[in-house]
Amino acid sequence: MTAAYTLYAKPGFAATTIERLCSEARISNRAFYECFGGREELLQALHERCVEESLAVVAKAVQEAPNTLEGRIQAGIRAYIEFTTADWRRARIMHVEVRRSGDVLTMSRQRAVDAFARLIQEASADFLQVAPLNRRLLALGVIGALQELLIEWLLADEQPDIDELVDAAAHIFMRSLGSPEPA
Repeated sequence: MTAAYTLYAKPGFAATTIERLCSEARISNRAFYECFGGREELLQALHERCVEESLAVVAKAVQEAPNTLEGRIQAGIRAYIEFTTADWRRARIMHVEVRRSGDVLTMSRQRAVDAFARLIQEASADFLQVAPLNRRLLALGVIGALQELLIEWLLADEQPDIDELVDAAAHIFMRSLGSPEPA
């Protein structure tokens, strides 16, 4: 899994063969197939591990945040962005390779988005001021915005500063969830 974590991040899932994975991991092809049905299954396991770890970090940050919408949003976004960007491989697997892998991660990605949407809905339920709008759709919209900000961080010639990402994402979240602009 360690070899896949690096190789699937760069050169990427499509460019990584089983032979290359096994060579990097110093295992036989047979040993690989005793653990995984194929490289797609390995990518799914890596993606799900990254998502589970991210969800745990964000949930803890939101739980420990001040009991305000802004406090929860700031804490959750900062925790997610800092955790995700702390290891570029994690960021690439979760935000670039998940899209490049085609149908391989469709269900895994959907489960991840659903889990993050529920987390956002729960964290903001007591504070939302936008009654007529579908709260799930709002959560999905802000998740999409955050994903695009992280893709920009990964692929830009000049990476935006982490604080800039947090500020932009917090602004989007606060405005989208119907609260006045952050103080």
